[in-house]
Amino acid sequence: MNRKSQRNFDKVVKLTVLALGLGLVLLPIWYMIITSFKPQTMIFELPPRLWPQVWTLKNYIAALGKDKFGLYFLNSAKVAVISTLLTVLISSMLAFVFARLRFRGKETLFYIFLLGMMVPPVMLIIPQFIVAKWLNLFNHTGLILVYTAMNISMQTFLLRGVFENVPRDLEEAALIDGGSPWTIFWRIILPLSWPGISVVIINTFLYSWEEFAWANVAIKNSSQRTLPIAIALFQSEHLTEWGQVFAASLVALVPVLIIFIIFQRHFVQGISTTGLKG
Repeated sequence: MNRKSQRNFDKVVKLTVLALGLGLVLLPIWYMIITSFKPQTMIFELPPRLWPQVWTLKNYIAALGKDKFGLYFLNSAKVAVISTLLTVLISSMLAFVFARLRFRGKETLFYIFLLGMMVPPVMLIIPQFIVAKWLNLFNHTGLILVYTAMNISMQTFLLRGVFENVPRDLEEAALIDGGSPWTIFWRIILPLSWPGISVVIINTFLYSWEEFAWANVAIKNSSQRTLPIAIALFQSEHLTEWGQVFAASLVALVPVLIIFIIFQRHFVQGISTTGLKG
């Protein structure tokens, strides 16, 4: 086999593997989409069909009109947006301190701070519950504080690496012109770090939007439930309307897709405007 044939063979193998991987990822998503449009009587038909014979919007109508679904959607949006803003603000300031300032014990303090990344969130539910009980935080404020705290370590670690790549010449020029560290942070570091900040926004929003375990433990008032709890309530002991479950799940995906599309665009633009090209 000559070199050209070998390259073509390798290309075919790579494309085949990628196509299989893409199929494995897309098949469950496609099945969820078509199931959301199926009548309940046709969901478990054998053999399963990848293109339903009958299409219906009843699952979406029932899901969106069921048990304050719109209120739960707004609750999730409020909690996720505020948690994301707080996480971006706090983690970016911490990352700036660890990346650009010099003080004794900085590295030791940073590694101690990173211990928060090593503890599984499930292990913290009981301590969080005790603290929330003491402070009466079984509400949206408690959710926001927990979601922010759970994301700070990881996002600070990510942003520290991003901030360290900003040329120090820009910082030194700002200092010569009389700029303070606060000015450097807001006017130089943040505008040049949009790629990393976009990743932080996407990660934090996704975590806050889909988190279920702590929300299920902490929220007892039905009017303060978030969307993951609402979707879980579609399942009952005797009958689960899977069409409605999948319809509600697809509706819940819309804000995540919007956030990803918006900040992916900023991510690409940020790379071309950071001034960090070699």
